[in-house]
Amino acid sequence: MQISASEVTIAVIGASGRSGSVLCHSLLSEGYKVIAVVRNRKNLSPELDRNCSAVREAELTDPDRLSEALKDANIVVNTAHARYLPAILAATSVPVVALGSTRKFTRWPDAHGNGVLAGERALREDGRSSLLLHPTMIYGAQGENNVQRLAALLKKLPIVPLPDGGRFLVQPIEQGDVTRSVIAAIPLIVSGAIKELETLVIAGPEAVTYRQFVSMIAQFSQSRKLRIISVPDWCIRIAAYVLRKLPGVPRIEDAEIRRLTENKDFDITPMKEKLGVTPISLQEGLSRVFRK
Repeated sequence: MQISASEVTIAVIGASGRSGSVLCHSLLSEGYKVIAVVRNRKNLSPELDRNCSAVREAELTDPDRLSEALKDANIVVNTAHARYLPAILAATSVPVVALGSTRKFTRWPDAHGNGVLAGERALREDGRSSLLLHPTMIYGAQGENNVQRLAALLKKLPIVPLPDGGRFLVQPIEQGDVTRSVIAAIPLIVSGAIKELETLVIAGPEAVTYRQFVSMIAQFSQSRKLRIISVPDWCIRIAAYVLRKLPGVPRIEDAEIRRLTENKDFDITPMKEKLGVTPISLQEGLSRVFRK
Protein backbone atom coordinates (compact mmCIF):
# COMPACT_ATOMS: atom_id res chain seq x y z
CA MET A 1 0.00 0.00 0.00
CA GLN A 2 1.37 3.38 -1.01
CA ILE A 3 1.60 5.98 1.76
CA SER A 4 1.57 9.66 0.84
CA ALA A 5 4.09 12.08 2.30
CA SER A 6 1.33 13.97 4.11
CA GLU A 7 0.65 10.85 6.19
CA VAL A 8 4.24 10.65 7.45
CA THR A 9 5.48 12.71 10.40
CA ILE A 10 9.24 13.06 10.67
CA ALA A 11 11.03 14.28 13.77
CA VAL A 12 14.26 16.01 12.77
CA ILE A 13 16.83 16.18 15.55
CA GLY A 14 19.14 19.15 15.11
CA ALA A 15 16.59 21.10 13.08
CA SER A 16 18.29 24.45 13.78
CA GLY A 17 21.72 23.22 12.66
CA ARG A 18 23.26 23.62 9.22
CA SER A 19 22.26 20.24 7.78
CA GLY A 20 19.07 20.03 9.84
CA SER A 21 17.55 23.32 8.78
CA VAL A 22 18.16 22.67 5.07
CA LEU A 23 16.66 19.20 5.46
CA CYS A 24 13.54 20.53 7.23
CA HIS A 25 12.85 22.98 4.41
CA SER A 26 13.19 20.19 1.84
CA LEU A 27 10.99 17.77 3.76
CA LEU A 28 8.26 20.39 4.08
CA SER A 29 8.44 21.11 0.36
CA GLU A 30 7.98 17.35 -0.27
CA GLY A 31 4.77 17.43 1.77
CA TYR A 32 5.97 15.68 4.93
CA LYS A 33 4.89 16.78 8.39
CA VAL A 34 7.96 17.84 10.36
CA ILE A 35 8.58 18.00 14.09
CA ALA A 36 11.61 20.23 14.67
CA VAL A 37 13.61 19.04 17.67
CA VAL A 38 16.04 21.70 18.92
CA ARG A 39 17.96 22.64 22.03
CA ASN A 40 16.78 26.23 21.84
CA ARG A 41 13.75 27.36 19.84
CA LYS A 42 15.27 30.82 19.38
CA ASN A 43 17.89 29.29 17.06
CA LEU A 44 15.26 27.99 14.65
CA SER A 45 14.48 30.12 11.61
CA PRO A 46 11.11 31.95 11.77
CA GLU A 47 9.95 30.17 8.62
CA LEU A 48 10.51 26.74 10.13
CA ASP A 49 8.96 27.86 13.40
CA ARG A 50 5.81 28.76 11.46
CA ASN A 51 5.63 25.81 9.09
CA CYS A 52 6.69 22.79 11.12
CA SER A 53 3.90 20.71 12.67
CA ALA A 54 5.57 21.16 16.05
CA VAL A 55 8.73 22.63 17.54
CA ARG A 56 10.02 20.86 20.63
CA GLU A 57 13.00 21.67 22.80
CA ALA A 58 15.05 18.80 24.19
CA GLU A 59 18.54 17.94 25.36
CA LEU A 60 19.70 14.68 23.83
CA THR A 61 21.11 13.74 27.23
CA ASP A 62 17.71 14.13 28.93
CA PRO A 63 15.77 10.86 28.33
CA ASP A 64 12.36 12.14 29.45
CA ARG A 65 12.46 15.38 27.45
CA LEU A 66 13.79 13.56 24.40
CA SER A 67 11.09 10.90 24.55
CA GLU A 68 8.43 13.61 24.80
CA ALA A 69 9.96 15.51 21.87
CA LEU A 70 9.88 12.45 19.61
CA LYS A 71 6.29 11.36 20.32
CA ASP A 72 3.88 11.23 17.34
CA ALA A 73 6.76 10.75 14.86
CA ASN A 74 6.70 7.88 12.36
CA ILE A 75 10.41 8.29 11.60
CA VAL A 76 13.26 10.05 13.39
CA VAL A 77 16.02 11.69 11.39
CA ASN A 78 19.13 12.50 13.38
CA THR A 79 21.36 15.25 11.97
CA ALA A 80 23.18 15.68 15.28
CA HIS A 81 26.31 13.66 15.99
CA ALA A 82 25.90 9.89 15.73
CA ARG A 83 27.20 9.44 19.29
CA TYR A 84 23.70 10.38 20.46
CA LEU A 85 22.08 7.41 18.70
CA PRO A 86 21.99 5.16 21.80
CA ALA A 87 19.97 7.84 23.65
CA ILE A 88 17.68 8.34 20.65
CA LEU A 89 17.02 4.61 20.33
CA ALA A 90 16.14 4.46 24.02
CA ALA A 91 13.69 7.36 23.62
CA THR A 92 11.64 6.04 20.69
CA SER A 93 10.64 2.79 19.00
CA VAL A 94 10.23 4.13 15.45
CA PRO A 95 12.71 3.68 12.55
CA VAL A 96 15.73 5.96 12.39
CA VAL A 97 17.62 7.64 9.56
CA ALA A 98 20.90 9.17 10.69
CA LEU A 99 24.03 10.88 9.46
CA GLY A 100 27.34 9.33 10.41
CA SER A 101 30.69 10.13 8.81
CA THR A 102 33.39 8.47 6.75
CA ARG A 103 35.67 9.45 9.63
CA LYS A 104 34.81 5.97 10.90
CA PHE A 105 37.30 4.56 8.38
CA THR A 106 40.34 6.56 9.49
CA ARG A 107 43.52 4.96 10.79
CA TRP A 108 43.83 7.85 13.25
CA PRO A 109 40.51 7.91 15.12
CA ASP A 110 39.36 10.69 17.40
CA ALA A 111 36.28 11.34 19.52
CA HIS A 112 34.28 12.20 16.39
CA GLY A 113 35.09 8.96 14.58
CA ASN A 114 34.72 6.83 17.71
CA GLY A 115 31.31 8.40 18.34
CA VAL A 116 30.20 7.43 14.84
CA LEU A 117 31.33 3.85 15.43
CA ALA A 118 29.47 3.76 18.76
CA GLY A 119 26.29 5.04 17.11
CA GLU A 120 26.51 2.48 14.33
CA ARG A 121 27.09 -0.30 16.85
CA ALA A 122 24.00 0.79 18.82
CA LEU A 123 21.85 0.72 15.68
CA ARG A 124 23.12 -2.71 14.72
CA GLU A 125 22.48 -4.16 18.17
CA ASP A 126 19.01 -2.57 18.32
CA GLY A 127 17.89 -4.34 15.15
CA ARG A 128 15.10 -2.01 14.04
CA SER A 129 14.85 -0.83 10.43
CA SER A 130 17.28 2.06 10.09
CA LEU A 131 19.60 3.68 7.59
CA LEU A 132 22.92 5.26 8.53
CA LEU A 133 24.42 7.49 5.85
CA HIS A 134 28.16 8.17 6.08
CA PRO A 135 28.94 11.38 4.16
CA THR A 136 32.41 12.47 3.17
CA MET A 137 33.38 16.13 3.66
CA ILE A 138 30.20 18.19 3.20
CA TYR A 139 30.27 21.57 1.50
CA GLY A 140 27.61 23.82 0.07
CA ALA A 141 26.21 27.25 -0.65
CA GLN A 142 23.74 26.61 2.16
CA GLY A 143 24.59 24.72 5.30
CA GLU A 144 28.17 23.48 5.64
CA ASN A 145 30.77 26.22 5.11
CA ASN A 146 34.01 24.20 4.99
CA VAL A 147 34.86 25.42 1.51
CA GLN A 148 34.06 29.07 2.24
CA ARG A 149 36.35 29.07 5.28
CA LEU A 150 39.15 27.49 3.28
CA ALA A 151 38.67 30.05 0.51
CA ALA A 152 38.99 32.89 3.04
CA LEU A 153 42.19 31.33 4.34
CA LEU A 154 43.66 30.91 0.86
CA LYS A 155 43.26 34.65 0.24
CA LYS A 156 45.58 35.32 3.18
CA LEU A 157 48.25 32.66 2.68
CA PRO A 158 51.31 33.44 0.53
CA ILE A 159 51.99 29.71 0.19
CA VAL A 160 49.94 26.59 0.87
CA PRO A 161 51.84 23.71 2.49
CA LEU A 162 50.32 20.29 1.79
CA PRO A 163 51.59 16.91 2.99
CA ASP A 164 53.39 15.19 0.11
CA GLY A 165 52.27 17.97 -2.20
CA GLY A 166 48.58 17.16 -1.71
CA ARG A 167 48.67 13.91 -3.68
CA PHE A 168 46.13 12.14 -1.45
CA LEU A 169 42.49 11.85 -2.48
CA VAL A 170 39.34 13.52 -1.17
CA GLN A 171 35.76 13.14 -2.45
CA PRO A 172 33.57 15.96 -1.05
CA ILE A 173 29.78 15.86 -1.32
CA GLU A 174 27.60 18.90 -1.88
CA GLN A 175 25.07 19.74 0.85
CA GLY A 176 22.12 19.37 -1.50
CA ASP A 177 23.12 15.80 -2.32
CA VAL A 178 23.26 14.95 1.39
CA THR A 179 19.74 16.33 1.76
CA ARG A 180 18.52 14.43 -1.29
CA SER A 181 20.03 11.23 0.09
CA VAL A 182 18.23 11.60 3.41
CA ILE A 183 14.93 12.33 1.68
CA ALA A 184 15.40 9.33 -0.63
CA ALA A 185 15.80 7.13 2.45
CA ILE A 186 12.35 8.01 3.82
CA PRO A 187 10.24 6.01 1.30
CA LEU A 188 12.57 3.02 1.75
CA ILE A 189 11.84 3.05 5.47
CA VAL A 190 8.10 3.71 5.07
CA SER A 191 7.65 0.95 2.47
CA GLY A 192 9.43 -1.62 4.60
CA ALA A 193 12.20 -2.10 2.04
CA ILE A 194 14.72 -1.79 4.86
CA LYS A 195 14.27 -4.45 7.54
CA GLU A 196 17.32 -3.80 9.75
CA LEU A 197 20.32 -1.50 9.83
CA GLU A 198 21.78 -0.63 6.45
CA THR A 199 24.75 1.69 6.01
CA LEU A 200 25.76 3.65 2.93
CA VAL A 201 28.66 5.94 2.11
CA ILE A 202 27.46 9.07 0.32
CA ALA A 203 30.06 11.08 -1.57
CA GLY A 204 30.70 13.17 -4.64
CA PRO A 205 30.92 11.51 -8.06
CA GLU A 206 34.70 11.28 -8.16
CA ALA A 207 37.76 11.77 -5.99
CA VAL A 208 40.33 14.52 -6.58
CA THR A 209 43.69 15.12 -4.98
CA TYR A 210 43.92 17.67 -2.17
CA ARG A 211 46.08 19.72 -4.53
CA GLN A 212 43.30 19.77 -7.13
CA PHE A 213 40.70 20.46 -4.47
CA VAL A 214 42.57 23.49 -3.07
CA SER A 215 43.36 24.78 -6.57
CA MET A 216 39.69 24.55 -7.63
CA ILE A 217 38.56 26.44 -4.54
CA ALA A 218 41.11 29.16 -5.27
CA GLN A 219 39.93 29.35 -8.88
CA PHE A 220 36.21 29.59 -8.12
CA SER A 221 36.68 32.00 -5.20
CA GLN A 222 39.03 34.19 -7.28
CA SER A 223 41.82 33.93 -4.74
CA ARG A 224 45.36 34.96 -5.54
CA LYS A 225 47.48 32.61 -7.64
CA LEU A 226 48.43 29.75 -5.39
CA ARG A 227 51.88 28.49 -4.64
CA ILE A 228 51.51 24.99 -3.25
CA ILE A 229 54.57 23.45 -1.65
CA SER A 230 55.18 19.87 -0.61
CA VAL A 231 55.91 19.42 3.09
CA PRO A 232 56.37 16.20 5.09
CA ASP A 233 53.45 15.67 7.45
CA TRP A 234 55.82 15.45 10.44
CA CYS A 235 57.01 18.98 9.67
CA ILE A 236 53.45 20.31 9.65
CA ARG A 237 52.73 18.48 12.89
CA ILE A 238 55.72 20.13 14.59
CA ALA A 239 54.62 23.56 13.35
CA ALA A 240 51.08 22.91 14.61
CA TYR A 241 52.44 21.90 18.01
CA VAL A 242 54.38 25.17 18.27
CA LEU A 243 51.43 27.26 17.08
CA ARG A 244 49.15 25.70 19.71
CA LYS A 245 51.01 27.72 22.31
CA LEU A 246 50.16 31.04 20.63
CA PRO A 247 46.94 32.77 21.72
CA GLY A 248 44.20 33.09 19.13
CA VAL A 249 45.61 30.43 16.78
CA PRO A 250 43.18 27.57 16.00
CA ARG A 251 44.30 24.30 17.54
CA ILE A 252 45.18 21.62 14.99
CA GLU A 253 45.69 18.14 16.38
CA ASP A 254 48.20 15.56 15.17
CA ALA A 255 45.42 13.22 14.03
CA GLU A 256 43.89 15.95 11.85
CA ILE A 257 47.15 16.40 9.98
CA ARG A 258 47.75 12.67 9.67
CA ARG A 259 44.32 12.27 8.10
CA LEU A 260 45.50 14.49 5.24
CA THR A 261 47.75 11.57 4.30
CA GLU A 262 44.84 9.16 3.87
CA ASN A 263 43.04 8.55 0.60
CA LYS A 264 39.33 9.22 1.03
CA ASP A 265 37.91 7.80 -2.18
CA PHE A 266 34.75 5.68 -2.18
CA ASP A 267 32.60 3.63 -4.53
CA ILE A 268 29.21 5.37 -4.75
CA THR A 269 27.49 2.68 -6.80
CA PRO A 270 25.47 1.54 -3.72
CA MET A 271 24.42 5.16 -3.10
CA LYS A 272 23.17 5.56 -6.67
CA GLU A 273 21.46 2.17 -6.80
CA LYS A 274 19.84 2.18 -3.34
CA LEU A 275 18.90 5.85 -3.06
CA GLY A 276 18.63 6.79 -6.73
CA VAL A 277 20.83 9.83 -6.09
CA THR A 278 23.51 10.83 -8.59
CA PRO A 279 25.65 13.55 -6.97
CA ILE A 280 26.73 16.68 -8.80
CA SER A 281 30.35 17.23 -9.81
CA LEU A 282 32.76 19.17 -7.63
CA GLN A 283 33.06 21.76 -10.38
CA GLU A 284 29.31 22.33 -10.45
CA GLY A 285 29.11 22.34 -6.66
CA LEU A 286 31.87 24.93 -6.26
CA SER A 287 30.32 27.11 -8.96
CA ARG A 288 27.10 27.16 -6.90
CA VAL A 289 28.99 28.04 -3.70
CA PHE A 290 30.76 31.01 -5.25
CA ARG A 291 28.10 32.09 -7.72
CA LYS A 292 27.75 35.86 -7.54
